[in-house]
Amino acid sequence: MPLPPLPDTAIRISAHANNWQEAVRLAGEALELSGVARATYTDRMIEMIEEHGAYIVIAPGLALAHARPGPDVVSDGMSIVTLDEPVNFGHPYNDPVSVVVGLSTSTAQRHLLSVADLANVFNDSNSITALAGARSSDAIRDILGVEAD
Repeated sequence: MPLPPLPDTAIRISAHANNWQEAVRLAGEALELSGVARATYTDRMIEMIEEHGAYIVIAPGLALAHARPGPDVVSDGMSIVTLDEPVNFGHPYNDPVSVVVGLSTSTAQRHLLSVADLANVFNDSNSITALAGARSSDAIRDILGVEAD
């Protein structure tokens, strides 16, 4: 099952965040702007990190912001935020983070499939660096192998 489309509204390039909460909010806002999640989903993503720690920092420089499926998920979707300056999430090995992937899924099964698809993308050790340095939405979509709509 392919990753969800990634419209321009779901991509923020060289965004500034003062801390991990702001970085996650940027990813959540991009999910909202692309119409796949409501504002409360962003709040739940932050609550997950506050409750469980920096487990979402899944590789050096990369955070996968997400929450469980819920009524604030409109449809399956993804956002990408690249940061102008990396921020720390409190992960012992993978900080600082320069790329935040926001993921909203309507079912637990779709969540697992999307995470597996993302893992395949990030098996390429250069993909995180390429995303962090991407300067256009098309370049980001090319790295992830996704369409705009």
